[in-house]
Amino acid sequence: MISVFATATTPVLVAHQGGWDEALLIGAPILIIIGLLWLAKRRVDAASHGAGSNVTEPDTDRHV
Repeated sequence: MISVFATATTPVLVAHQGGWDEALLIGAPILIIIGLLWLAKRRVDAASHGAGSNVTEPDTDRHV
């Protein structure tokens, strides 16, 4: 009986909260994607910076 009552009131608690819940449903995934893209770019930049110091330039003056 308690579980039926809890599930019946759950949509009432989530629906029509003045718009902030809809903003979270849209804004939270967007912010998560932006954060993951920022993190990925940071990791790529760090990897390319670290790899750049170990790479030697090809010898372009040598003719085969």
